[in-house]
Amino acid sequence: MIPKIRTGTDRAFPLIDYLFGPGKHEEHTDQHLVASWNGFAPDPGPNPERHQVAKLANQLDQPVKALGKQAPATRIWHCSVRTAPGDRHFDDTEWATIARRIVHATGIAPEGDTAACRWVAVRHAPDHIHIAATLVRQDGRLAGLSFDRRKAQAEARLIEKEYGLRQLNPGDGTAAKNPTSQEHFKAERTGRTETPRETLREAVRQAVAGAANEEEFFARLREAGLRVKLRRAPSGDVLGYNVALPGDRNASGEPIWFPGSKLAPDLSLPKIRRRLDAAPATGAPAPDDHTARAGRSAPARRRRDAAHVAERAAAVLDQDDDEAAAHLIGAGELLDALAQTSPAATRAELREAARAFERATRSHVRAENADIRALRSAARGIVHAGGALGRGEDGGATAMVLSTLVLATLAAARWHSARGHAQQAAASRQAADHLRAAYQQAAATPMRTMREIGRALPQGERLRYDTTIRTVLGNADGSPKGPAREHDALAAVLAEAEKAGHDPKALLKKAVDRRELETARNTTDILVWRIRRLANLPANPEHPHARTATDTRARTAPAPARPAQPAPAQPPADPHRPTPRR
Repeated sequence: MIPKIRTGTDRAFPLIDYLFGPGKHEEHTDQHLVASWNGFAPDPGPNPERHQVAKLANQLDQPVKALGKQAPATRIWHCSVRTAPGDRHFDDTEWATIARRIVHATGIAPEGDTAACRWVAVRHAPDHIHIAATLVRQDGRLAGLSFDRRKAQAEARLIEKEYGLRQLNPGDGTAAKNPTSQEHFKAERTGRTETPRETLREAVRQAVAGAANEEEFFARLREAGLRVKLRRAPSGDVLGYNVALPGDRNASGEPIWFPGSKLAPDLSLPKIRRRLDAAPATGAPAPDDHTARAGRSAPARRRRDAAHVAERAAAVLDQDDDEAAAHLIGAGELLDALAQTSPAATRAELREAARAFERATRSHVRAENADIRALRSAARGIVHAGGALGRGEDGGATAMVLSTLVLATLAAARWHSARGHAQQAAASRQAADHLRAAYQQAAATPMRTMREIGRALPQGERLRYDTTIRTVLGNADGSPKGPAREHDALAAVLAEAEKAGHDPKALLKKAVDRRELETARNTTDILVWRIRRLANLPANPEHPHARTATDTRARTAPAPARPAQPAPAQPPADPHRPTPRR
């Protein structure tokens, strides 16, 4: 159940007229009262005459009018109460009970207080009601509305339990502002899939990801095609910024500007500056000689680097201290960097993962002196490396970093749950689901190749690797005899690592000891990518059939024709030599 509260300075008539009107898109049907402050308020009913609406509005306004010039500037309290998608629809009696509980909990009309504020509950749709109240009590005093939004949310959680509704997560005041209904209507009218506020929020987050300084941040905003307006002090110093989408204008034809603080609490310029100053992102290091010889692309190298950094961040989150709050911000930047540079196959899921995890990066926990430079530098490296193709080494490196980020987001969910951050924990789990989907797309080809390589190993060699796997993972006694199919890819990567000079058993133990594996849905996949990274193996293995085919073509190809040799020069004729007989 979702209560949403607004206040206004108008009299009651504009709001009552809207509630009993047809709505902006003719969506209001069967408009009627379900409850009121005294049970006898006049009900204009569906399709009312103007004087009927005015009669109800005047009765609501009487305590405000009685104060004359002493009336408060804020006079109207409006609370919409909506059931969540999938919940059953209430009848009028149930909605009336819910309305009385909301006005009691918020202090508008405590139960038994006959001098409380006047209010009405209007129903014009199956799934919600609107409560309209005036903020002057009938005894002339002002309504006490301290923490009314928090109280409405708390009462909604109780109603959900008692009525068997979907249990929503309580907020803590750190969420980004949702688009208004007017913004949604405009987006639908103009053919947008989302509101400008949501588009701008994502664009600003991506511009911050790995930015080295304020100038680069503003340059990225402009490169993304946004209109940018800086607010300056008389001294010329920048105080803040506003962004707008090209073509998004108001009725007067002027751009609709959004300050960063209205997009999300952490996107104001002062907070962005603190992030840039506290954890400056540096350029990613140049590849070493081995990496250069391996021929890895820049996007692949940066993703491998990011996988290592993300694994360290996950370890910090598992330590369950407040320092992890900063690492959540860094992990969010890493996701934003991947979302804007990923190939088409994974881009949609990664964008959804980044959007979901954005909620997990904000809470009231503050980390002091936490060092997230490595995370921000990894994000910067990914952005500056450019878009990945998603094939070959790029695809394998993308799968490598995504397998690690799944564990990092699950660690974030546990960290938030331990502190009672229900919305942030749910957002972390949602991000993990999107990352799993993106991982499946990125890892499909390289994992299939590794499984085929594992199945093609000689029988004795394969049994040796399988014994190592069972021993290290602790299931040597209870497993069936013979190679396990789920170990195919892991056996292949151990064989590849041994050829590169590593001890397979020691390497597997090191991979297992890096972090816990209990939360992994597929332990083998996690270990495969850890070993490939630890042993510095190519992220995309070469299929042996491809190598064999190449060798066969090289052996069977006809030898290139030799260039014709010039005939040997003949010595000059000797005039004294007799002519040979024929």
